[in-house]
Amino acid sequence: MTSVEFRTKDGKFVGVTCSGHSDYAEEGSDIVCAAVSSVVQTAVLGLMQKAGIPVVYEVNERDAYLSALLPDKLTERQAHDADVILATACLGVSDLYEQYSDFIHLEVK
Repeated sequence: MTSVEFRTKDGKFVGVTCSGHSDYAEEGSDIVCAAVSSVVQTAVLGLMQKAGIPVVYEVNERDAYLSALLPDKLTERQAHDADVILATACLGVSDLYEQYSDFIHLEVK
């Protein structure tokens, strides 16, 4: 099962962690794993490349693990953009969860 955890602080998104394989299909053919990974990775790229936020992240492809946290100090604009990007990613994963709840665990803390 793929586990996705979005973290919040004071009602704003501050990070995301995604880990595990969904086991929907064999590796290389798993559309659930690919979809979740695509949403989360695109959000992290957006944070770094479009919002200019120096995200603290860790990736382990072998273990299907990605964790990204926002730095403590952000400009007002960066904080806004980060919240929009991560909230949108959360919507995307939530939509996938609605269709594939046997293969995705989603949590917002």
